[in-house]
Amino acid sequence: MSELIRVESRAGYRVIALNRPDKMNALTPALIADLIAALSDAEADPACRAIVLTGSGRAFCAGADLAGVTPDGDLGAAIDRSWNPLARKLHNLIVPSVAAVGGVAAGAGANLALGCDIVLAGRSAVFIQAFSKIGLIPDAGGTYYLPRLVGEGRARALAMLAEPVSAERAEAIGMIYRAVDDATLLAEAEALAARLAALPTQALLLTRRAYAASNANSFDAQLDTERDLQRQAGYTPDFAEGVRAFLEKRPPVFTGKRA
Repeated sequence: MSELIRVESRAGYRVIALNRPDKMNALTPALIADLIAALSDAEADPACRAIVLTGSGRAFCAGADLAGVTPDGDLGAAIDRSWNPLARKLHNLIVPSVAAVGGVAAGAGANLALGCDIVLAGRSAVFIQAFSKIGLIPDAGGTYYLPRLVGEGRARALAMLAEPVSAERAEAIGMIYRAVDDATLLAEAEALAARLAALPTQALLLTRRAYAASNANSFDAQLDTERDLQRQAGYTPDFAEGVRAFLEKRPPVFTGKRA
């Protein structure tokens, strides 16, 4: 792994940190490629059952590094090369993810955080959909996540006005799971990852899929989705272990295996 990404392995999970602190972890094609590689490497490790995504230094991520952007270039091609592969990798990650957001999370950096399953933010954190400031629209999955989290009307206003959102307000409007003290941010994120790593991984991923489908489904279609995903969950070893543990009145020992 290059110096652009710092990876630390823990018991059951990994901490993956963007590592350009002098540039507020602004994203370049090289950093994006290295982050995708780090996420893929975590997925390939059977001992890794959750990840914490964070940033080094005083920011989570300031978004795209505009120093490398050509104003008259084809931004759609850049989206296809870098941003969409990263958004898809995080959205479809085969382990649950926790974002630990300290400081600024702007533009694609904000949407990178929102693409994680659970988002914790230090009280000094600020989320900004900064795209309109340079004549662009939200990307990196922002137009998918933000309206689902805070409602379409509020999402439109936050994106059009590029209005900064504090950690406390982000929690209040449902953008993130919880605001925490800056000093305990990473420790609390790691504690969540450890909890997730001990849970039935496949059930967590199927839960993610069910919620992602719900906005587009009718009620009947969502019931069918629940049926189909529950069928998959019912065939996992962790379901059998959960039932055994319940009947035997002991804590379950989940493996996270598919079959």
